[in-house]
Amino acid sequence: MKPSRRMFLQGVTGLGALSVFAVHTPMVLAQTGENEEKDMAIPTPLPRIARFEKLAYGMFIHWGLYSQLGKGEWAQSAMQIPKAEYQKLKDTFTAKDFDGRAFARTARRAGMKYITLTTRHHEGFSLYDTQGLSDYDAPHSPAGRDLVRDFVEGCRAEGIVPFFYHTTLDWYQDSFNNDFGVYLQYLRDSVRLLCTNYGEIGGLWFDGNWSKPDADWQVDKLYGMIRQLQPEAMIIDNTGLGKRGEIGHPEIDSTTFEQGRPTPMDRRGMKKYIAAEMCQPSNTHWGYAQNDFCYASTRDLIENLCACRKVGANFILNVGPTATGKLPDYEKALFERVGDWVQMHAEPLYNGKPSSIKGPEEDFALETGDKIYLFIHNLSIRGDKNVTLQTGGAGPRTFDGVAKKIQSAKWMDNQEELKFQQDASGKLTVEATGFPYGTNTVVRVVEIA
Repeated sequence: MKPSRRMFLQGVTGLGALSVFAVHTPMVLAQTGENEEKDMAIPTPLPRIARFEKLAYGMFIHWGLYSQLGKGEWAQSAMQIPKAEYQKLKDTFTAKDFDGRAFARTARRAGMKYITLTTRHHEGFSLYDTQGLSDYDAPHSPAGRDLVRDFVEGCRAEGIVPFFYHTTLDWYQDSFNNDFGVYLQYLRDSVRLLCTNYGEIGGLWFDGNWSKPDADWQVDKLYGMIRQLQPEAMIIDNTGLGKRGEIGHPEIDSTTFEQGRPTPMDRRGMKKYIAAEMCQPSNTHWGYAQNDFCYASTRDLIENLCACRKVGANFILNVGPTATGKLPDYEKALFERVGDWVQMHAEPLYNGKPSSIKGPEEDFALETGDKIYLFIHNLSIRGDKNVTLQTGGAGPRTFDGVAKKIQSAKWMDNQEELKFQQDASGKLTVEATGFPYGTNTVVRVVEIA
């Protein structure tokens, strides 16, 4: 995970350069205005991108030889481990506890609709059968099996969509530094295997072009091959910490927001509708780090998920399996607890669309076909002052831009009917009662009909 390449700018035709000429030709001005409006329109999402946005919430899995060291996915580089010494980790890679279906089952329980697995990370070790391209893969280790196949079969058994992360940077292949053209052919041949040996996949998630920002990565060849072999697969290229939300090649289907809440996408005038996805580790490393105790809380994750859906972006939460491929207990419990909240609010999370309705501070609205959902932050708990912190927050919340006539308002969690007022200007004020004692859902949702 590092910053990647420059933004691909989409050209938008305006009136500025034509205005003098248009004074003498009113018809041209009218036609130009129509063209400008057309050029500034938001494109319709392609089916694969529309499906991706409805997945909403996913799991990221970073797993490889580095997991045996328990010091994160960049251990080889950070600890300056010589290549020959690092390669010995292959000889102890058993994957004895890795069960693709167990991960998919946890994802489903957590309300996640897809999983992205690191089929190969920067260390260059592949979890799949490279079929002679290299012997630095799982079938040539004590694991003795194609772990990507196990993963895909597990996902399909649980109704989860499999996605493949694949590095473009490689610390193992000498050709990466010595003969880049040869390396790029090796990379394409590797991705070809992923596109042809595992059935239909949800997408490919690339990471590493930032390592050679001035190189010709021949992405046209790579993406063209994917479009031929997996036409419905999402193509995602990580833009990294320093370039969140930027768009690279025109074939990219989603931009990324690494460890940062997404900002609204301005899609006016784009050649193609582009989705967005925020990725976040559950602690402060992507790969397993035994002494990393700095975990996100359920509150953090619920608020980040809401912040993503507010702008129509997906949220993908990472876990680093242990040396043997087991899902750590803490992360499993964390995912499942957030899943309880997701289950309570499934309809707006998966099907809700960003709304022009504006709420105070962090509050926002999502809309489905016939309903509005108000996401309310920072509520207090109703309870005796001797046992409950009185932090405020309950009371009227006013939203602007509510055009439809409102008939009812109620909390999704307990169906409590709420008082509300609506005026002709589109202002809707809802009396947001505090959480009942014994309850705190972090973000509380009002269903408006």
